[in-house]
Amino acid sequence: MAEGLRERKKRLARQHISDVATGLFLERGFDEVTIAEVAEAADVSVNTVYNYFQAKEDLFLDRAKGGVARLSRFVRARDRGESAAEAVLRELRREVVAVSPEVGLIEGYDRFMKVIEGAAGLRARLWYMQQESLTLLEATLREETGADDDDPLPALMAGQINWIHTTLLSRIAAEMIKARPAGEVSREALGLLDEMEGLLGEPVLNYAARDA
Repeated sequence: MAEGLRERKKRLARQHISDVATGLFLERGFDEVTIAEVAEAADVSVNTVYNYFQAKEDLFLDRAKGGVARLSRFVRARDRGESAAEAVLRELRREVVAVSPEVGLIEGYDRFMKVIEGAAGLRARLWYMQQESLTLLEATLREETGADDDDPLPALMAGQINWIHTTLLSRIAAEMIKARPAGEVSREALGLLDEMEGLLGEPVLNYAARDA
């Protein structure tokens, strides 16, 4: 369905406020900037800011919220004969090779991570989003395999697959925060993915394989 004019205006307004807020946070630090200052810089009212964002953390992590369903999307889009873990590994490799911002391979990511490291509220919100992603992945695996509610396998497999994702992002973030070239970090990340795949057992690598 095509985006209507009203929806487009709302999307652009939300993006504008988020961009302005992010610029202020990068410049001064998350805890040093108030919602009132964001509103003034964006030329909107404080109420308008809260109409689009429930909490201050959402202003900085707005784009990251879209990543909560990433692993579930990868699993649902797996190819015929491909397992859940194989689909996730394939998509992560594709993003790493493309030096994609989706995995933190972007110039200036070190500044982004330093803001998060300096704000307990942002760290807590990121942790909560990671838990949401894990919970959603478990539900997806349970649905895709038809597992019963008391079957422990979807939760166990979701934990293994989520480990791949979180370990990769953590390693990339740790290297990018050193202001290293994204291309170098990308090559190392590919090696890390190979190592992690080698550590996974056959039960994980074969789980939830789509019928050929």
